Amino acid sequence: MMSDRYPPNGYRLSGEDVRIVAIALVAGAVIGCVGAIFRVALEQADRLRDAMIAWTHGQAIWGFLIVVATCAVGTSVAAWMVRRFSPHASGSGIPHVEAVLHEQIPPAPFSLVPVKFFAGLLAIGSGLALGREGPTVQMGAGIAVFAARICRLDWADCRVLLAAGAGAGLATAFNAPIAGIVFVLEELVHRFDRRIAVCALAMMATAIPVARLFLGDAPDFRVAPLSYPGVAAVPLFLVLGAVAGLLAVAYNRSLLAALAVRDRFAKYPTELRAGLIGVSVGILAWFAPELVGGGDQITQRALIGYESPAVVAFAFLIRFGLGPLSYAAGTPGGLFAPLLVLGAQSGLLFGAACRDLLPALNIQPEAFAVVGMAAFFTGVVRSPLTGIVLVVEMTANVTMLLPMLGACFAAMLLPMLLRDAPIYDSLREHTLRLEEQIRQRYDNGSKARNNE
Repeated sequence: MMSDRYPPNGYRLSGEDVRIVAIALVAGAVIGCVGAIFRVALEQADRLRDAMIAWTHGQAIWGFLIVVATCAVGTSVAAWMVRRFSPHASGSGIPHVEAVLHEQIPPAPFSLVPVKFFAGLLAIGSGLALGREGPTVQMGAGIAVFAARICRLDWADCRVLLAAGAGAGLATAFNAPIAGIVFVLEELVHRFDRRIAVCALAMMATAIPVARLFLGDAPDFRVAPLSYPGVAAVPLFLVLGAVAGLLAVAYNRSLLAALAVRDRFAKYPTELRAGLIGVSVGILAWFAPELVGGGDQITQRALIGYESPAVVAFAFLIRFGLGPLSYAAGTPGGLFAPLLVLGAQSGLLFGAACRDLLPALNIQPEAFAVVGMAAFFTGVVRSPLTGIVLVVEMTANVTMLLPMLGACFAAMLLPMLLRDAPIYDSLREHTLRLEEQIRQRYDNGSKARNNE
């Protein structure tokens, strides 16, 4: 028998649903405020790091040591904060949210939110190639769970708010509200859930206007007007998708290999391992400051075709290795922004090669850069709708929508044929192992106290 809460003829909001929507509206405003402040703080940290590097270049060897030491200390302190106060704040945070939604682990305490904020600011501000969306997704989920607990909601309602809060966090990170909703339904819950959709819409309705008070309403990236590709160019986008799919498989395996190497040295302190990665990033920052950090400026240069193919190829190789290395530090930071960098660069290189080989087609390499962002994202995450909508909202460009569909199809097909798991499925296994280690430490501590 179906309950009145889910009537067979359509969907109507009960009194409890109205209460949850009201909570979602308030929580969305808080998430938008926190996410926007986090993004503004990261922008200030990037400017401070660039100014420091510019100043230290006039200080000879001492300047070099200052940059390296600053990056190492910032990364180490971020890793210490995670280890000491909230272990689940490490990494992207999206695998943790997914594990909670699948009821594999309990929600983290609210202490995760400030740790994610400040440790993420330190880590990304130190130059690690990590995205801002991982922290905002997990902070959004944490704020939503906190609101649900204050209002004494049961787990079913708490779960609804948690999923919606995570989507609001993603939307705030990229100023992309529709992508936030699609992300919730496609990646987090893997189905259309009306209650979650309604709450996600409510959170976007308040999170995005509040965030835009701090960030403005302009799209994240500027793209020159692009022409609709001709029929003859359609196969090229399918080939681009296949290339992006192969690169995505290589990236996923590189990321997991970096985590495996890190775990092999588990006997050494977390802060030491993170500090050594910070040293590597500091050395790179000294010689090429434009290649470190989240990478929005790199994506923007690719989308306007600002640099030569040789420079783009070199930057692509550096960022391809820097992303997994940065993630292995165990500090807060996401994957989306670094994936968009690599997608734009690989697409631009592919488009430039096609332009030189097929001059009669009047190819715009920048168009391939836009499509490459969605294709590479799809190959790594396997959430094509999220990738397409995210890129469309971030670039305010719909001209490449149809080419994106073909490219994302190929980018998703090849990894599936190669039996490569979506990256967040693999990372969720790491999250579950971490939860087991935390429980063992807690149980051992309890036994030790009882023996005393």
